[in-house]
Amino acid sequence: MFTTRPTLQGTFGMVSSTHWLASQSAMAVLEEGGNAFDAAVAAGFVLHVVEPHLNGPAGDVPIILAPAGGEVRVLCGQGPAPAGATIEHFTDQGLSLVPGTGPLAAVVPGAFDAWMVLLRDHGTMGVGQVLKYAVRYAEHGHPAVEAIGQAVERVRELFLNEWTSSAEVYLPDGRPPAGGALLRNRALAATWRRMVSESSGVDREARIEAARRIWREGFIGEAIAAHAARPAMDSSGERHAGVLTGEDLARWEATYEEPVRYDWRGWTLCKAGPWSQGPVLPQQLALLDDGIDAAAYGTPEYLHTLIEGGKLAMADREAWYGDAAGGADVPLRTLLSPEYNAARRALVGERASFELRPGSPDGRVPRLSAHARLGRPGVPGAGTGTGTGEPTVEGSIARTGETRGDTCHVDVVDRWGNMVSATPSGGWLQSSPVVPGLGFPLGTRLQMTWLEPGLPSSLVPGRRPRTTLSPTLALRGGEPVLAFGTPGGDQQDQWQTHFFLALALRRPPARGGLDLQGAIDAPNWHQDGFPSSFYPRGTRPGSVTVESRIGETAVAELRRRGHEVTVAGPWSEGRLCVVGRDPETGVLSAAANPRGMQGYAVGR
Repeated sequence: MFTTRPTLQGTFGMVSSTHWLASQSAMAVLEEGGNAFDAAVAAGFVLHVVEPHLNGPAGDVPIILAPAGGEVRVLCGQGPAPAGATIEHFTDQGLSLVPGTGPLAAVVPGAFDAWMVLLRDHGTMGVGQVLKYAVRYAEHGHPAVEAIGQAVERVRELFLNEWTSSAEVYLPDGRPPAGGALLRNRALAATWRRMVSESSGVDREARIEAARRIWREGFIGEAIAAHAARPAMDSSGERHAGVLTGEDLARWEATYEEPVRYDWRGWTLCKAGPWSQGPVLPQQLALLDDGIDAAAYGTPEYLHTLIEGGKLAMADREAWYGDAAGGADVPLRTLLSPEYNAARRALVGERASFELRPGSPDGRVPRLSAHARLGRPGVPGAGTGTGTGEPTVEGSIARTGETRGDTCHVDVVDRWGNMVSATPSGGWLQSSPVVPGLGFPLGTRLQMTWLEPGLPSSLVPGRRPRTTLSPTLALRGGEPVLAFGTPGGDQQDQWQTHFFLALALRRPPARGGLDLQGAIDAPNWHQDGFPSSFYPRGTRPGSVTVESRIGETAVAELRRRGHEVTVAGPWSEGRLCVVGRDPETGVLSAAANPRGMQGYAVGR
């Protein structure tokens, strides 16, 4: 079948990411003798520079890694709610939702520490070696993608009137960066240079630990804590100070966890736990019956089945997912069990459902927030059909910065068989004012919590917000064979499910191996029949957005079944990345998404 690009194949190393400069920087690390983990860290820091509207060092990153010959692990770079982030603190200020922007929505920053822990435990290089690519692009400039300038233009008034530290970086001459023009962030470059120079130690690990201390307690940590305490305009239309403190920064560190594993037709899917939305992917597979096969793939019946199953899985996400380590009671074993999903599958009828229908695992009664029960159809940010993964800016953005943010992704596999998948996000340039002197803003992940007690995703100090970030690693016969993921907020595990099924159900190309590029290029879609994870938490019951390449026949049949179908552009849904490895031959492969004209795979 026609594909936009070939599936790359080789034996030395493969990288796929959402920006070509990050992919090539990671490949340069492999060429220098680094491994997949060194390369992923380098790419992660480059993404902070070249996609600042989609992620930053004070954001978040879940990482799934498979060391050659070792066990698959999840490295959690999702920071928790600060100690002072109580429901009462927010409601006493007249808030019914956590703001989508500003310092009050900040969690403990997680991305930087996670990258450093990955480098310390699994990499071979030093901090300065992996940071040099990001430092160079920040100091000397990189050709800005058009979306950066578009994001800055929409918040120009906010930057000039309120977030002046952000204007210094992104409006240096009063104008947003034009597409292709060199964009510099010398403050960020200076931050990393100073951190590297102050990270002393007798060996590589000691110097990495010194960098981590500087982030938490040194000049970086001190600047972050002081900045969080300053009131700033947010999406509520008011100025609020944050509750993040130096103590919050000092006592948190990225940690390893066992992945959620799910076996399906000879595959084992590995995901982060229910503090993410990761289990939504295997739950969608569990809801499928044995009739889903190559003959059914792509038919209107297939589309309807996946759309309706996705609604059930996302409803369970809303009612049951949360941070189990932070005290949320999540019946995950039952949610993924055959018996539970057989009963849920029976709810899929011939017509589109417009209801939010969580299940009752182990006979328990689901509890939804009052906001979710009301639904709030048509609220901006609930899903707009802009599927390339860029943030959607709506309403009073110029005054308050209200935005639905998004993310990046990177996958790497090396010649030794190490494999890693990471989805960095948060700390968007439009999310919060830039920390003066550091060159990056704080994240706003607390917006994904509810200001109502007793829910799995309620705001609780020390509890991780239920994030949308969701990388994937897949095994066959116990061997890692695929690492993949995508930006897209709530859409991430919808698009990844469709991608995975396109691989698992369709015939591979004649030259052998999995048709990675064909699976990425296949027409994609998403549904919005659940509360958005992003402020203002809207929903669009019955809404389905499809790429026009789905075809008129399929669109007509979906509408006949009652779906409210929006036909978007032919290449508008998803920003998938993937790398693969054949354990029998050692052949490596990679592919990247053509949508949005940014993602690129490289390798040899």
